[in-house]
Amino acid sequence: MSNKESSIKFADAESLLENFARQGITEFTLQDENILNHKGKLLKFLQSIAEKAPDLFLTLPVKADILDMDVCKAVASLYCTLEIPLIGTSKGGTYLFDKKFYSRRAQMLNNLGLVFGFDLDFAAESGDSVKQFRDRLDFAVSLYPNNIDFPQLAPDSGARQPSPSATFSTQDIRMTKETAAACEAFYSYGRAVTWFLSLLRPLKMTPSRFFQDFAEWQNINNCGKNSGWNAATAEHEEIEKMQLAFVKFKLEEKNKSQLYSAAKDIICLNGAFSRCYGENKTTELTLSYNPEDVLSGESQNIQAFVDNVMMENCKVRVFPTDDGADFKVLN
Repeated sequence: MSNKESSIKFADAESLLENFARQGITEFTLQDENILNHKGKLLKFLQSIAEKAPDLFLTLPVKADILDMDVCKAVASLYCTLEIPLIGTSKGGTYLFDKKFYSRRAQMLNNLGLVFGFDLDFAAESGDSVKQFRDRLDFAVSLYPNNIDFPQLAPDSGARQPSPSATFSTQDIRMTKETAAACEAFYSYGRAVTWFLSLLRPLKMTPSRFFQDFAEWQNINNCGKNSGWNAATAEHEEIEKMQLAFVKFKLEEKNKSQLYSAAKDIICLNGAFSRCYGENKTTELTLSYNPEDVLSGESQNIQAFVDNVMMENCKVRVFPTDDGADFKVLN
């Protein structure tokens, strides 16, 4: 039961912390809004975690306005991930969204090295539209969240379900659901945060357009939202194979096939490291470039990387260590 998870909502969360280790609870999602929506109570709870359950992996579904520097510094001392609703408000039939506010919050989170994700909705408030949803999605990706989730895709999440309106038709909702599911599969479950934006630059695509095209590709290949395939239960290696196949297709479509070897190395090497951290797995890879080059800042510009970095075919083992992960060139 070492992997047991608790996400129970309860009135007095702190009183249960001391029992978590004895009960085999290693992961916990706080769902008590009385704590989550009150800075003082949340800080006190985080201090209790640090004192009574420092090894607990904590998930905090918390609104962005609670995340000031005091709360973020307290979170930074724990094993914690933040799930932040990325939402606007309706006013006079217009949907308003404050990009500056979320940009400032995300900059602080990234500067502190915190793990965070965004929850996005669509067609839930008056005035929302497909164009605005795509704009929010593009904006969300630009802030480098570790994951982007869409609670409306889960029937039992309790999220307000999308409903047709003058600005969001039934067909719009269907297409948006497919795009959202494709984003979850490719970006979130595909662990693409470290390399996704660098990949889009040579493709000259927005994230929302890329995910829409990926959804269409999934439908054609019978591995999309409507096929019964589920990214949440798929192995990461399976998703990685889909990523590589689609990236190769898009690069060929854009007459950029010469970038595929570098893109493949970047995706596979970062994926291997993510499996070290996530599943404690060892992976052996055959790369076209030296792994030191692939992991360097130069790879953030794939076109310049291919133009300036010499190819160096090699086999590499990526393996877990006490400090996280490392690699070794085998030949």
